[in-house]
Amino acid sequence: MRCLTLFATFFSTVLFFGCKKSNTKEVAISGINFETIAVEAPFNMPEIKIPDFSNSKQYVITKYGAVADDKNKTTEAIHKAIDLANENKGGTVVIPKGEWLTKAIHLKSNVDLHLEEGAVLLFSESPEDYLPPVYTSWEGVECFNYSPLIYAFQCKNVAITGQGEIKAKMDVWQKWFARPEGHMQNLKRLYYLAAEDAPVEERQMVNDTANLRPHFIQFNRCEGILIDGIKITNSPFWTIHPYLSKDIVIRNVTVFAHGHNNDGVDPEMSQNMLIENCVFDQGDDAIAVKSGRNKDAWRLHTPAKNIVMRNCVVKNGHQLLAVGSELSGGIENVFVDNCTLAQDAKMFHLVFIKTNERRGGYVNNIYVSNINAGNLKNGVLGIETDVLYQWRDLVPTIERKLTPIENVYLENVSADSVQYVSRLLGDKELPIKQIELKHVSAKNVLEQKHIHENVVEFSESDLIFKR
Repeated sequence: MRCLTLFATFFSTVLFFGCKKSNTKEVAISGINFETIAVEAPFNMPEIKIPDFSNSKQYVITKYGAVADDKNKTTEAIHKAIDLANENKGGTVVIPKGEWLTKAIHLKSNVDLHLEEGAVLLFSESPEDYLPPVYTSWEGVECFNYSPLIYAFQCKNVAITGQGEIKAKMDVWQKWFARPEGHMQNLKRLYYLAAEDAPVEERQMVNDTANLRPHFIQFNRCEGILIDGIKITNSPFWTIHPYLSKDIVIRNVTVFAHGHNNDGVDPEMSQNMLIENCVFDQGDDAIAVKSGRNKDAWRLHTPAKNIVMRNCVVKNGHQLLAVGSELSGGIENVFVDNCTLAQDAKMFHLVFIKTNERRGGYVNNIYVSNINAGNLKNGVLGIETDVLYQWRDLVPTIERKLTPIENVYLENVSADSVQYVSRLLGDKELPIKQIELKHVSAKNVLEQKHIHENVVEFSESDLIFKR
């Protein structure tokens, strides 16, 4: 019980004193200040350093030939502005008021993509506009695929800010949601290529039938990332995907995306991250923490860790917090606090941890507190160790590795109607370990309070339970 006692002590401290924040004032790069944020968490959370472009030189895209209804000229102008800002070691690329049709945007180091109030950056629906293929990933496996709509690779000090909107046209992507036969065959091919350690350059996934939808925003192997203030509407795939990146802040962002696999934020093998004061209206999970799939993640050997989500609103989504199922690199130190769920949100769980016999990795130190929810289709906490979805019959298990799951703590969490409070289905060979619930309540439990298989060291206290 020592961990839960420390957790409770931590909460009383945070609620009383608030969170510490300190800002550096020096200008280290041309026109760029840096903000250092100290985040309170029930684990050792490193300070997060992010760029502040408020004093940097501005590059307005209309000065470089942007024309609102001409995607070629606008794309060329945006990239010209990005190049200039990067060459001058720092700058803000300004998207002015109006609707601007564009192709893929590739950010560079020391650049802020800033959308003024009333600006809409509208991304084309044509897959050809996201070629040539780039080094990216698909559901935890690295490959070359269509470029994310906004993409940054090996960048430092990058941002997307402002009061404007980025929006995806969905004419083609929504047809790809169905995952036709050619798509599934290409997924099988990618699975075997990864299992055989084929070089990523050989995993070319753009062809006539693969239809692997691109992410909306992907920061790939980046450091010092800020997304602040913008609205995001629609997404072909995962909406915000920090991948193998660190020092990340996402704040004051509104996301509306109700397509297939439309998670809000997918931190994957990323570290030192704060998500705060955001609104999520999703077709999938609000936040889904991941760390790669199977052999690829074992090769990269980078856990997702030190991730804090606080003061957010979820209007819809499958889960407030999902962990996995791509977690082969390991996931640790995740803290979700003081988030509000709409009473009519159509959610399955508040917290859902999922893995299977192929993943390996680990899950350790998950903390969730101060959450109120309405009716949930399933329950407050779900943990399953045999989640394979379409992969169960699509491909065999090549290498079997179980996932240790331990130290999951929920405190001051309530819901209205649920099927169960907790459903924990561990593996007989490797039971789930150390799950603690404190002040976790449900007004109406339709099935059974706790459904547990292969769980050790489960405890609850002050549980308000009404049949």
